[in-house]
Amino acid sequence: MAASAAVAAADQWVDPEDGIRYPAGEVHGWQQGRNETVCGLSLHRSGLRRFPHVGWADVQPESGRHAEEVQAVCRRCRAALGGRRDERGWTRVNPRP
Repeated sequence: MAASAAVAAADQWVDPEDGIRYPAGEVHGWQQGRNETVCGLSLHRSGLRRFPHVGWADVQPESGRHAEEVQAVCRRCRAALGGRRDERGWTRVNPRP
């Protein structure tokens, strides 16, 4: 499922070198042929733009090649599309004995 997932985003930017538009702002996973994101948001009601030419892996901030303007990745979409399970959003500072 993650291999075929495209991207829907709140905003876009255009690369000045090649003139292709890329996602910016908050990004969500999107299956082509559907009118909603993987997490269930309606594309039209949420005002999200579709990017069928950009894959889900390409917008991940830690490894993606089109993630320059991405500010946030939807947590629910990341989990549904196979986000890393060993990655924690918190760290223990002073563990109990």
